[in-house]
Amino acid sequence: MSGETVEFQTPTAAVTHNRRRRSILVAAALLGAFLAWETVTRFVAYTNDAYVRSDLIRVAPQITGHIVTVHIRDNQTVRRGDLLISIDPEPFRLDVEQRKAQIREAQALAAADREAAVVAKYQEKAAEAALELAQETQHRIATLGREGDVSHQSLDAADETLRRAQSDVEGAQAAIAKTQQTLAMHQAGIASAQAALGTAQWRLERTEIRAPADGAINNLTVRVGDAARAEEPLIGIVDASAWRIIANYKQDYLPDLRIGSSAWVWLDTHPWRFYSARITGIGRAISRDPVPTDLLPYVAPTTDWIRLQRRFPVTLELVDPPPELTLYMGANARTLIFP
Repeated sequence: MSGETVEFQTPTAAVTHNRRRRSILVAAALLGAFLAWETVTRFVAYTNDAYVRSDLIRVAPQITGHIVTVHIRDNQTVRRGDLLISIDPEPFRLDVEQRKAQIREAQALAAADREAAVVAKYQEKAAEAALELAQETQHRIATLGREGDVSHQSLDAADETLRRAQSDVEGAQAAIAKTQQTLAMHQAGIASAQAALGTAQWRLERTEIRAPADGAINNLTVRVGDAARAEEPLIGIVDASAWRIIANYKQDYLPDLRIGSSAWVWLDTHPWRFYSARITGIGRAISRDPVPTDLLPYVAPTTDWIRLQRRFPVTLELVDPPPELTLYMGANARTLIFP
């Protein structure tokens, strides 16, 4: 044999070498995947933090009463104007009849006032005629009295008659003014009663609650006998014409997104299918406070244990969705945009 020296690795050294090599390969693969992801995301805006949304219409009665009929069932599709529930109309009908009776009463009083005004006018004319006669008589007697042809008693009597005639005219005029005031008051009462009747009829019409838009009934809990309270929502309707996708995108994507840009949507309720969409809105503000608010959306900056950049809601609408596509509010989605 030659004098060559053969080196042998111990089993422990071989295992350590293999582990080191695998660690290097794994690290290189992770680095390559990271670099590939960063490269791809320079040209593709993707997020799986998206969901389906519509508008939830909270239908509330405008009056308070007891529900006598529920015309719908849970998850039912309704059209605008469909009857949803009926509130007991009887108290409101009685109120309408009472307002009508008040109008009739006020109208009768006003009619009586008009008749009294006519009588007062006749009395005024009679008093004015009597005053004119008394003035002529007093003037004639006073003239004769200066000539000594009549006694002082006759002149005094003529003066007294004249004063009474003047008082009668003033009384008739006061009566006319009073009847006019009373008529104005009763006419105002008619107007008030008519306004009250209009309000009562409006309330009666609101005993039938109808759908304000096309949509689907959601989580119906209303039952016959329940008390309906004014301005407290009773029924939720998912608006059939307001479907959209809300996709929360990292803030570094936002400068490259444009209204009207094309996008693709994957719906978890309809997997393995992509739907064409377009951007219709890009959020300009979010809340950094996790306390819910109706004016600013809060988008959590973390997903599980991975901390992400701040994300902003981007609104997408499907383009010509197939008629058989059923959307579900709150369902998960994924979106892909090529800025």
